[in-house]
Amino acid sequence: MEDKECNSGGFMRLVSEESCSSTVTDELCVNYQTEIFNQLPSSLARRRTHHHHQDRGTTETSHPVEKHPGLAGEARDRALTQPIRSLPVCMQRKREARDLRHLQTRTVGRWESWKRNQSINRKRLGEQVGGAMSRLLPWSSTFHTIEGRFGVGVKAYFVFLRYLLYLNLLLCLVIGGTILTPTVVYDSDGDRGLLRFEGNDSVLDFFVGSGFLERSPVFYGFYARSSLDLLCLNTPLLFLLGTLTVLILSLVMVVRRTVVGYKHTWLLGNHYHIHMSYKVFCGWDFCIHDPEAAALKLNFIRNELKLYLEEERFQQREARRTLGQWAHLYSLRGLLHFLVLVLLGGAFCLIYYATMASQAERSGDYLILRVLLHYLPPVVITLVNFFLPHVFRHIAFLEDYSITTQVNATLVRSIFLKLASLGMYLFFLFKNSQQECWENQFGKEMYKLSVFDFLACFCNTFFIAYPRKWLVDRYPSSWLARLSGKQHFLIPFNVLDLVYSQTVTWVGLFYCPMLPFIETVKLTAIFYIKKLTVLQCCVPAQRMFRASSSSVLFHFMLLLGLIMAVITLGSNLHQFEPSSSCGPFVGSATVFNVTAVCVDSLPGPAQSTLRYLSSEAFVLPLILAQIVVLTSFESRRRANGKAIERLKDMLVMSTSDKHFLLKQHTLSLRRRKKTFKAPTTVSGTREGSPTTMKDPSAGIGEGSHIAQLKDPSAQPTGDDSPS
Repeated sequence: MEDKECNSGGFMRLVSEESCSSTVTDELCVNYQTEIFNQLPSSLARRRTHHHHQDRGTTETSHPVEKHPGLAGEARDRALTQPIRSLPVCMQRKREARDLRHLQTRTVGRWESWKRNQSINRKRLGEQVGGAMSRLLPWSSTFHTIEGRFGVGVKAYFVFLRYLLYLNLLLCLVIGGTILTPTVVYDSDGDRGLLRFEGNDSVLDFFVGSGFLERSPVFYGFYARSSLDLLCLNTPLLFLLGTLTVLILSLVMVVRRTVVGYKHTWLLGNHYHIHMSYKVFCGWDFCIHDPEAAALKLNFIRNELKLYLEEERFQQREARRTLGQWAHLYSLRGLLHFLVLVLLGGAFCLIYYATMASQAERSGDYLILRVLLHYLPPVVITLVNFFLPHVFRHIAFLEDYSITTQVNATLVRSIFLKLASLGMYLFFLFKNSQQECWENQFGKEMYKLSVFDFLACFCNTFFIAYPRKWLVDRYPSSWLARLSGKQHFLIPFNVLDLVYSQTVTWVGLFYCPMLPFIETVKLTAIFYIKKLTVLQCCVPAQRMFRASSSSVLFHFMLLLGLIMAVITLGSNLHQFEPSSSCGPFVGSATVFNVTAVCVDSLPGPAQSTLRYLSSEAFVLPLILAQIVVLTSFESRRRANGKAIERLKDMLVMSTSDKHFLLKQHTLSLRRRKKTFKAPTTVSGTREGSPTTMKDPSAGIGEGSHIAQLKDPSAQPTGDDSPS
């Protein structure tokens, strides 16, 4: 196919051989196409915009090709280097593109041909490596199964769990390289092993964190100054460096994931709507041959349609509300907000009394009773975090929000409950910590919170979910089965459990360095427990919600938990002096004194540089540089936003042009059909027939047909002339 470029007003037009295959001259064909082009809705809109700018005295154009003439050439160059397999054309056009590239390879130089081949090979290699890496990701088939049966929202929970598992694996590498390995290798006390058992140790020590665990690397008191005792390379400095590295690395990864998710949501969430026709006609993957995969894809499309219909139904109901209904709704929401505050205050009071009862000394009680008292604050926190989110879910339902807004409101209230309850517990705990090795005591409390969180998850699955499913399946008509109902996987509450568990890990990291290892094992076990719960005990929810905005909210809540952990850890290290009986910082006034000793041992220029970087004089240039960088990014964001809006307008006008051309093509076919029928009708009239029958299918082209009969010059020529 031979392409001809016709640039008119910044518009690149392609004239093919098929469009000029008649006996009409090329000049008439081009004039006809120019006339059609001037009638397109996009051309009319562009001319109106151009006249509007001329009236205002500006020369701004709304077409990106007119503003940047080189864009068409750049797009053509990118199309030449794009792999033929990824071109959005049919197989015949791909063969023609392949032949054209072979022809261009002969005409261009060897250097240009080699560069194009290398670019194509790099893209293919990148696609193959990306596909291989995606197949190496764990649990991918499980994610597809869950997505097909329960929708993308439940899948987002498991993707979030896998992300936390990767994060904790990375933290384990940092802790193992900076804290655990130097302590084991440079141990000054050779007979001190990692685990030391004594006669009074018991199994309950594993749940309380005492006994053999207290003498293990799990807690802060195990680490002490070893033979590695240089000025800038010692156990206290490595301990502090490992903790700061973990927090900074976690902050970078969580912020990056949150920003990327927010950008994706902003581009596709509020400004882009997928119609049902797209899902119906373009949503199926015709490469599927497996019946199970086809069933999963069918369920996925059905869930998407249910979600779209639910959103449309809510928008219609919201649009029909009157002013009185809005006033009543806002009054109800205000009353429910006050009820939420009352419930939060009552939860904090329960946590306070549980902490006071746990800290009280009871030496004469039985061992089991003492274990229960040790676990009293975790039990109260777990019960509060278990029941109140369900209350918040019903409150959000009464507030009459959309399903996505209900989920987000429940998430925000529940995460505030979890983080605030944890913060209140830490505040009461630090207020009453007067023991010699208080770091070990604090690490034990974080360890007990982590262990009890896993026990609660295990018991909820095997002692509540499975018996409930058995009761509903075995005795569906009983009043207890009707009261409990079928179980659904509640995404907000399960996500909150993950955020709470990870926050506990960050808070207790300094006092219990092995918490990332414990969290990694716990998340792996939780994945399989939740997988059994979803696939065996739960049924798909009747109301779906979009996971795009909620996924961003998941990571934002995780970021809030990290900020809370950093603030708590920083205030504790700054306010309390290190214990004089245990830990690597024995004999130091503060934890950060080890850095001052290292800086004092450095040469003079290095000391001056480090002191300048930590002084207020460096803050002002740093702030100015950040302002410049943020300004440039904001300018790019605005420019990209304008380009996106222009591209959306171009898509809309392209659709209008297609409708217009389809209408013109239909009229042309009707005129041609009428033209072929006209000579027969005229000859029949000349032979003396009294009347002439009209063709009812002629439609709109009838007037033009009569004009052609009256005017001989209007008769078609070439292929259109009657034989």
